[in-house]
Amino acid sequence: MAFRRFLRGRVPWETLEGVVAEVARRYDQPGVRVEFLEADNWLSTPMVVDDEWFVKVVTEQNSVVHALLTAGRNLGAFSSGREGFFEHFGTPYEMAEHELEATRKMREIGVNAPEPVEAFEYDGVGVLVLEYLPEFETLEELDPDVVAEHAPTVFDFLHRMHEAGLAHGDFRGENVLVSGGDLYFIDATNVRDEAIEDARSYDLACALGALEPLVGARVAVPAAAAHYDSAALLSAEEFLDFVNIRPDHDFDAAALKGEIEKVATA
Repeated sequence: MAFRRFLRGRVPWETLEGVVAEVARRYDQPGVRVEFLEADNWLSTPMVVDDEWFVKVVTEQNSVVHALLTAGRNLGAFSSGREGFFEHFGTPYEMAEHELEATRKMREIGVNAPEPVEAFEYDGVGVLVLEYLPEFETLEELDPDVVAEHAPTVFDFLHRMHEAGLAHGDFRGENVLVSGGDLYFIDATNVRDEAIEDARSYDLACALGALEPLVGARVAVPAAAAHYDSAALLSAEEFLDFVNIRPDHDFDAAALKGEIEKVATA
């Protein structure tokens, strides 16, 4: 329990107050209203400022947890017979800056993402500021019929990223938001450029694994096949068992493999 508390971590209240004051100063707001969001705080402390800005505060402790997660995921990649492709960030500011740039790149290629505002450093912590999306739901919170309607867009957006030489690296249901009927990607992580092909296969496996419990393999795989060829699906299949041991994924890998084999041999 103590170890879990260490991993989650807590940002000193005076630091959070200082970050809020700095946000108010930067955007010329004499007074601000802050709402802290419920989260495990593994990689940041999130808050909403004035229902306008989504702010993440990243500490050195969050950076340590990111390093541990990166090492564990790379070991999992090795177990799939692939070279590890996740990369760690050197500082909390670098974590915030990477997410800002990843968000900008996604928007440039037509993938919906919150509008990036800026990343800055304050008193040793990294601070990321994005547009706040009001009244959103995560993919996991939607009715299955609604998820099925959005499934083609999930793979369209993912394919656009992959065609542009990008990878998400942390695709799961809670990192896909629906607001105003539109789909948004958030929380892209860092992967090594020289291992981008494996990272794309991993992304695709994660997306299939996120959708299967919600809509079933018979919906998820054809939605993916509309944008990915048989070779890409078979490459993703090799990562399914690795993805399924992650605590944030739980799906029927056998069903997905069966549907992929059917599509690949059709």
